[in-house]
Order: sequence, then C-alpha cells, then structure tokens
Amino acid sequence: MKNVFITGATSGFGEAIARTLAKQNVKMIITGRTEDKLMQVAREIEASTQTKVLPLVFDVRDYDACVKAINSIPEDFRDVDVLVNNAGLAVELNPVHEGAIEDWERMIDTNVKGLLYITRLVSPWMVARQQGHIINIGSTASHEIYYGGNVYCATKHAVLALTKGMRTDFLKYGIKVTQISPGACETNFSVVRFHGDKEKADKVYEGYDPLVAQDIADVVEFVLSRPSHVCLNEIIMTPTAQFNGVIHKN
Repeated sequence: MKNVFITGATSGFGEAIARTLAKQNVKMIITGRTEDKLMQVAREIEASTQTKVLPLVFDVRDYDACVKAINSIPEDFRDVDVLVNNAGLAVELNPVHEGAIEDWERMIDTNVKGLLYITRLVSPWMVARQQGHIINIGSTASHEIYYGGNVYCATKHAVLALTKGMRTDFLKYGIKVTQISPGACETNFSVVRFHGDKEKADKVYEGYDPLVAQDIADVVEFVLSRPSHVCLNEIIMTPTAQFNGVIHKN
C-alpha cells in the first residue's frame, strides 16, 4: 500500500481511517467539504507521521467539482492503490409519507451518486495499472430496514449492489473490492441526521456500548493487510448489543 484516497475525511470513519493508515507512512489524498477541518486533519497527520497528504476540498455530490478536483491531482499522487469511498450520511427518520425531498436527494446524491462519481474518476488509474483495492463503507442498513430509515436503507442497499457489481467488473484487472458494513456507531452521524441536535443524537447511543470510529478504521487496516490472493468481500460488524436491527439497552 503506497497511495490512499479517502473521501469524507473531516470526521468520523474517514478521519479515523486516515489517521490509522497514515501510520504506515504512505501518500494520502483526503477529501471533505469543510476546509478548516480537512486542513487540520492533513496538518496533524503530516506532523505526526511521514505520510504526505494532499487535501481536496469539494462536495462529492457535485460531479463537476469532482472532475475538477480529480484533474488537479499531481501525477505522482495518481498511482492510487486504495480508494476508500467513505463519504455518506443519513438525514432524519421520517416515514415516506412525511419525508422531505431535500433530505432524500441529499442522501441519494451523497451515498450513491457521490460514490459512483469518485469511483468512475479514480478506478481507471487502477485498471491501467491492473491493481488496486476499493473499499466501500456500507452499513448493516445494506441488509436490514428499520423504522424511518426507508431512503437511507435504500441507498445502503444500493451501495452493496454496486460493491458486488464492481467486484465483478474489476475481477479481470486484479482489483479487489470490499464492503465494510458497520452497525450502530457513535460518531457525528446522528448529529448530522438530526440537523445538529446533539441531545437527540446522544439518546441513540444510551444504554449500550456502540462501535466507535476507530473500530471501523482497525477493520479497514486489517482488510488491507491480507495477502494479494485474498479479498474480503464484505465484513458486517455491530456492537455486541446489536443483532440486525435490534439493540439491547440496559
């Protein structure tokens, strides 16, 4: 592993993955929408490791912005070995008949189209070199449905279908494709879901020990440590208190 590309690296899974993989002293491209947070992550990684970081500020929902950002990448950063499609979010928990169209579009555009845009623009470099590893961050919602999760779950079901499609498409090029599907994990995920209402978000994690972002970063590191002939197609991980959509709270 020499060159890593991670989307959504300003917080949560993406930031934890970036900080963890940076310990291997690689080249790293990190992306995010919030410039000050992204630059802070980049500065701290470069100050504490030998990893050289290229931060790119743009929104994966905007295809033109994706093209502009990818085209700006210097030649020596284009030999991407690992692409982590992490950028994603959930918004609200409304039933379909009360759903907000703007919330639906935000989830679909980020979780599905953003993943496709970045993969379409970066994967040709892997195909040309006949090597690489794409890791898509899915969810237990790729398999299960929960009340109010209608559109979010649909987007994560789509991610699983795309992961399988990519795995098929890239077989002949020696490119691995893995999906990591976490269950309940305490990050800023629920804060985003509830439009910044931290009190409401905190209640999601009361009464049990959820996963934390570092748990997912550790699994990404493990997946990438497997020998070249081994591809872990999907890893589903939950806190001990969760099975499928059921969480036991004390």
